[in-house]
Parts: sequence; C-alpha cells; structure tokens
Amino acid sequence: MENKKALKLIDQIIKETQEANIITDTTIDQLKELRPFAVDEKLPVVAKSIRLAYEHIEEYEVFIIPIPQDEPLETEEDADETEEGDAITGVESFVYFMNLIKNQHKKVNEDELREYNEKFEAFAE
Repeated sequence: MENKKALKLIDQIIKETQEANIITDTTIDQLKELRPFAVDEKLPVVAKSIRLAYEHIEEYEVFIIPIPQDEPLETEEDADETEEGDAITGVESFVYFMNLIKNQHKKVNEDELREYNEKFEAFAE
C-alpha cells in the first residue's frame, strides 16, 4: 500500500496485536477502516483479503487461518506423525498476513494473499 495513513494504521494493528498477543476487539474496526484505502488504490486482492479477514474474525472471534506454505515441509508420513496444533495460526499468522498487505507490491506477497483468500473462503464453507 502507498497511502501513509494506511501504512500507519497497518503498523498500529501489528503493534497492538503483538503487544496484546491476541486479536483485540478494535482489530475488526481497524480492518474496516483500512479497507477503503485498498479500494482507493485499486488493490482488489488486498481489499478482498481485508474484508474476508474481518468477516472471519467477526464470525470466529479469532484468526484461525494458518500461514501459507511455499513448499510442503514434510512428507505424508511425517504429516501423520505431527500433532494438529503444529500449524502456525492466530497472532503469528495474522501479523504475517498484515505484513503481506503492507508489502503487497511484491508478487509473492500478492500470491500469498490469494492463498489466504482461498483459505478464508474454504473455512467459511
């Protein structure tokens, strides 16, 4: 994102989330405040990501979507042996997500935002 107010708001969201180590009640309002900046900058993937994120948090009261993986880190056999709670979700994933939005101009970041969007939509089904 280019807008200085949007970047400041993203930094504020990240800082508050990391300090509280939870997604606070104000996060939804902050995301709703951030979305028009993405629309104004004609960033449809970012605008959709932000909307899906705040809808997800409203619905589940937490950020449950894991960080997208570039490549599988384990074989299927290894996956059977790992515990369900091993995926990075919650605060770490949300902070990662916000940093992708902040630096969406990088192609790989936009691709990962698309992956988050797919996960949001799949989770809602």
